[in-house]
Amino acid sequence: MLKFSRGIDHQDRAATAGGLQQIAFARGAAAAAQPSRLPTLVATAATVAVLYFARDVFLPLAIAILLTFALAPLVSRLRRVGCPRSVAVIGTVTTAFLFLSAFGVVIAMQVSEVAQNLPTYQYNIVEKVRTLKETGSESQILERIGRVIERISTEISRPEPEMRASPEPAPEAKPLLVEIFSPQRPVETLKNIINPLLGPLATTGLVIVVVIFMLFEREELRDRFIRLVGYGDLHRTTEALQDAGARVGRYLLMQLVVNITYGIPLAIGLSLLGIPNAVLWGMLAIVLRFVPYIGPVIAAALPLFLAFAAAPGWSLLVWTAALFIVLELLSNNVVEPWLYGSRTGLSPLAIIVAAIFWAWLWGPVGLVLSTPLTVCLVVLGRHVPQFEFLEILLGNEPVLDPKERLYQRLLAGDPDEATDNAEDMLEEKYLVEFYDTVAIPALLLAERDRARGALTNAQAAQIAQSANTLIANLEEIAGEEEGEEETGAEAQESDGDDDADEYDLPPGDGKSVLCVGGRSDLDDVTASMLAQTLWIQGADAAHAGHEVLKAGNIKALKLEGRNAVVLSVLDRDFMRHAKFTVRRLKRMAPAARVGIVLWQEDGRPGTTERDQLIESLQADFMVFGMGDAVREALSDELPRSLKLAHPKIAPGYAMRRSKRADRESTVKAD
Repeated sequence: MLKFSRGIDHQDRAATAGGLQQIAFARGAAAAAQPSRLPTLVATAATVAVLYFARDVFLPLAIAILLTFALAPLVSRLRRVGCPRSVAVIGTVTTAFLFLSAFGVVIAMQVSEVAQNLPTYQYNIVEKVRTLKETGSESQILERIGRVIERISTEISRPEPEMRASPEPAPEAKPLLVEIFSPQRPVETLKNIINPLLGPLATTGLVIVVVIFMLFEREELRDRFIRLVGYGDLHRTTEALQDAGARVGRYLLMQLVVNITYGIPLAIGLSLLGIPNAVLWGMLAIVLRFVPYIGPVIAAALPLFLAFAAAPGWSLLVWTAALFIVLELLSNNVVEPWLYGSRTGLSPLAIIVAAIFWAWLWGPVGLVLSTPLTVCLVVLGRHVPQFEFLEILLGNEPVLDPKERLYQRLLAGDPDEATDNAEDMLEEKYLVEFYDTVAIPALLLAERDRARGALTNAQAAQIAQSANTLIANLEEIAGEEEGEEETGAEAQESDGDDDADEYDLPPGDGKSVLCVGGRSDLDDVTASMLAQTLWIQGADAAHAGHEVLKAGNIKALKLEGRNAVVLSVLDRDFMRHAKFTVRRLKRMAPAARVGIVLWQEDGRPGTTERDQLIESLQADFMVFGMGDAVREALSDELPRSLKLAHPKIAPGYAMRRSKRADRESTVKAD
């Protein structure tokens, strides 16, 4: 029961003050207990420095770890079919590196062939450049630029005139430098050939050995890692390892499949068009597409240049460009959405920044490894609280709830972006659900900030104005949903096995409802949302601001013919005065059902408490969400009669009244 006495009011104020003091104390304690991020940042900077200066050590280890992630599922499948561990590991690693070696040999042979054929393309390149120069614009821009460059080079190469005041002696003759060439010995020649190959071969051998040992001791390494970093929380550490392995393994496998489905048709298409060394360009496309964004551009640039140089005309270049465009569209819009059952979890901007960072750190190899390594960092930030900032900076998951994002857009005075976000969400949910689960909770956040003094009146007015603009922008979607109501009702009647939908609302044909804001501009916005939802259901719905509830304005309300009057309230404190407002409205419209919507996202009162509130307020209904508000506003129930309170007569009042009547009669007689 709500008490409206002054004593209770003072108690509530004292309780509120005590609660605010407890909240302030709790916030201060939380701020004091919050750990500093400085040690984490220092550790991150030190790690980056170690990775940079010791890249010769860590780069092979990173390659080996990623190959282990990629080959571990194959080894596990072979183990499940009964293959011994040694055979499964050695066979998988040998097959993988033989394939990579054959791949590299084919690329080397194709590159050598292209280098030998380049002089034959010189004539075509010169002729096309001359054609471009001749077909320039009328102003002959290319010719003029060439003349200017030629004149500048002539001036630069012209010797300066010598100004001699007196004859100078002839310069002394300098000795000539003579270089003696001697034939190299066979051992030296062999050394010059082998030395450049020692580094790559040693790195490859080291990677092979590390991959084999990691696959042999995968479970042992996992246990040691858990004991080292996460022994106190086995569940979280195990989940992090499984998440990292699954994400990286699926990414590498799916990216390889996508690249193969791109490279093979590319090689076939280039071969049919007559591009030399089509196999090389298809294989390079498979490798280069592992590099995000930059790789596909490089893979397309080389064949396009060859198409420009190989044929005298322009048709080959046009057909080659068309082939790349068609393959990119098919790969990005058909193959990748079909094959990518799991995503990397990185935002597009994070992929670009990660590519730049790892390329600076480890060169071209780091560019290829940038996405898998960054995926590992995001997984680390997801499961380790100290590195949570990595997931926030690099991840693609929204860091704000939909209600928080909408509140931020309304607070910033940007209803257009708020409308765009709302339209994206309305592709999957109805408007009533959006209002009930996103928009109303966003306004509740604003009301809480206003109640604790963090939101000024001007900011509250701006939020209300932006929210009203949002409602107006969504009016077209509301009209579309109004036309869908009949079809949706028929579809739901035909599907009787499903549970009743929470937002299965009754039709409002022939009903007239007035929605009134309780005590602030934010309440007026909720009344507008409720009125728009009732209008979608077919009711004659209107809304009014909270100013009409003042003593001098309430009589101007037009309540004739209304079936229901709904007070829309965000602030619980309004309930102290709601009883008098409900009485006035029921006196003015005795045939209408008068109710209250106290918007609450959580912490809603139970049925018994709600019934007590209804009885004390003498309202016809009291609800806490959009669905219940629409159902009660469109209900066919009759309004409850108003119980008038009988005033208590003070002692001696009757005697004083009789004496007053006697005096009045005496005065009249005289």
